[in-house]
Amino acid sequence: QMVVDTRKTIDFEQGWSEINAGVEEFKLFLEGVKEKPESATVNMSLYTIVYNMCTQKTPNDHSKNLYVRYQQIFDDYIHASVLPALKDTHDEFFLRKFVHCWKNHKLMVRWMKKIFNYLDRYYVVRYNLVDLQAVGVDAFKSTVYEEVKGKARDAVLAQMEKDREGEIVDTDLLRDTLAIFQEVGMGSMEAYENDFEVYMLQSTQKYYRKCAMAWIAEDTTPDYLRKAEARLLEEEARVDKYLHVEGKSNLLREADATLLQEYEMRLLEKPDSGLFVLLSDERTEDINRMFRLFSRLPEGLEPMAKVFKAYIEEKGSDLIRQLDTANAQKSSKDAADHTFIKKAISLHDTFTGIVNGSLDSAPLFHKALREAFESFFNKTVSGRSVPELMALFADAILRKGGASKLAEDDMDGTLDKVVKFLAYISDRDMFAEFYRKKLARRLLYSTSCGEDAEKGMLTRLKQQCGQQYTSKMEGMVQDLQIAREKELDFRSWLDRKNTSLPVDMNVTVLTTGYWPSYKVLEMELPEKMVESLECFSKFHEETAKSRRLTWQLGLGSVHLKATFGKSYELILSPVQAGVLLSFDTLSQDTLSFQQLMDTMKIPQEDLSRSLHSLCLGKYKLLLKSTPDKKILTTDSFSINNKFVDRARRIRVPLPPVDDRRKVHEEVDKDRKHAVDAAIVRIMKSRKTLSHSDLMGEVITQLQRAFHPDVKVIKKSIEGLIDREYIERDSSKTQTYKYIA
Repeated sequence: QMVVDTRKTIDFEQGWSEINAGVEEFKLFLEGVKEKPESATVNMSLYTIVYNMCTQKTPNDHSKNLYVRYQQIFDDYIHASVLPALKDTHDEFFLRKFVHCWKNHKLMVRWMKKIFNYLDRYYVVRYNLVDLQAVGVDAFKSTVYEEVKGKARDAVLAQMEKDREGEIVDTDLLRDTLAIFQEVGMGSMEAYENDFEVYMLQSTQKYYRKCAMAWIAEDTTPDYLRKAEARLLEEEARVDKYLHVEGKSNLLREADATLLQEYEMRLLEKPDSGLFVLLSDERTEDINRMFRLFSRLPEGLEPMAKVFKAYIEEKGSDLIRQLDTANAQKSSKDAADHTFIKKAISLHDTFTGIVNGSLDSAPLFHKALREAFESFFNKTVSGRSVPELMALFADAILRKGGASKLAEDDMDGTLDKVVKFLAYISDRDMFAEFYRKKLARRLLYSTSCGEDAEKGMLTRLKQQCGQQYTSKMEGMVQDLQIAREKELDFRSWLDRKNTSLPVDMNVTVLTTGYWPSYKVLEMELPEKMVESLECFSKFHEETAKSRRLTWQLGLGSVHLKATFGKSYELILSPVQAGVLLSFDTLSQDTLSFQQLMDTMKIPQEDLSRSLHSLCLGKYKLLLKSTPDKKILTTDSFSINNKFVDRARRIRVPLPPVDDRRKVHEEVDKDRKHAVDAAIVRIMKSRKTLSHSDLMGEVITQLQRAFHPDVKVIKKSIEGLIDREYIERDSSKTQTYKYIA
């Protein structure tokens, strides 16, 4: 069975006249002459005509001609209606007309595409032609858009400037206009970027450069940044209102560069309102705003961090200068020494608060804070190093009564801060030695505020610097516990032997390796004291034969009962006690310096120091024959029978001994041993190493405790070569070998 096509063949011009009539009717609707578009019936009729014209057999298949006429419809419409309508309009009125024409054009493209749908689905696909949607859009782009894009762009930029100046603009109109720049790209942003965005960024730079020049000349840094922040927020809102979201980063980058990057250093260094002033006045909100804004810039925080560091360094140097000046006018430096650490803690608290708050805990500013404190913490303050001052300050807190003005939490917090300062000093071993000296005095003379506090401090130091750092100090604390047990054993031994001491005494046995080295005091003791010492020595020989006992008389104390009108209990050093007892032993009212030396068999220096405390100190128990403020070897001394004091129990202090030189000598000695050990350890592991690599590894290993001197390392290398621990490579003089 055959199907016969009974449709009448449609001539091209005949069919086109019917289609064109429908198009003209639709144009009347677009131009507002007709209120409604063609009905669905009419549209279906037109579609059928196109369908029939495209499906007729050759030579009556009019698809090609219809495709050409489709393009021509748009060209004719644009030249007849669109371009004339846009010709004599300007500014906002032009934009409104431009948007209106584009909307009408899109309606026309959509309507035409429906009518010519069959052509689009088959003919265009078969011959790989541009689809009808693109043909319609391209007709507008190539004719209307290319003609007026510059005029539209300038009108939009003019409206944007009014918007920036605070005038009311039609943001919907601007959004619709810029949508044309995007939509004519048919999915590509090239037209928007090249025809609008490039010029918009130039306009933005020009506008804000003018603003910035006026602000920088008239405003303070905080005022400038407040204005800049407000403008940047406006630009972000502007993107949301009518600019394309993909251009947001470019717009803000341009605004940031113009408002902030070009003037960053001037804003930071403004004499009356820059970062120095903000930090000095602790204007945290303004500092935070500066941080937020400069963090928008690539590497924008680095200049701010440098100025922040410079300010802290200046404050630290000012503190040192003030204390140097104050100390030069005072005889006692103790209070001033504590002042430095107290003020350093206050400075550190202030700037740490700023870094953690206003600066959002940014690592760059933590680093700047650390480097700034390192710069002035490794200077001297009134001739004293910061490690020494830290040890003195910690000692003042941990002594009895030293923490009386601090609550327990405050004491713990203060000690935490002191220990944290160890991260800023290069000579941590120097702090350890000074602290160990002070710890020894607190423990030996029972002036510590408590064992728990001492152990807590050692725990902090161990956490900060490692177990080896505190091993000797922990040994000292442990020593005292063992010594107390030994004292009880001694009492039990006396009971078992049914023996009593001629002079009651308490003995503390210490381990030499843990404690600082002390000068052995040689002196003639009273006979009864000697008997008591010999008794303890006998006990020690029976209970600890392997440990040799060395008496450190200079560290002891003697309690004497004396009568000067009324009875007193005097707490003295053994030498002080020996001086006073000599008057009883020799039964004389006056003794010469030489007589005392001969009786006590004591070095002149030690005798002079003790006589100074008894004659010229706070408690004048003796009178000297001359009015000099120094002890002379020609002086004679007598008991001060007129001595009187309100207290019944009196501790007579010895003049302080400046043992800083000794501490430095001991530290230098320990450092030489540490350098030797590090070299041997490295060479034993590496076997062969060049000079530069060995130097580098030694410095790396030791810098946690101290910064070794290059000269000391070189000297140690030479010493180890002489002692045949290492040798030079015979073929390479700058290379060393380990000798097994």
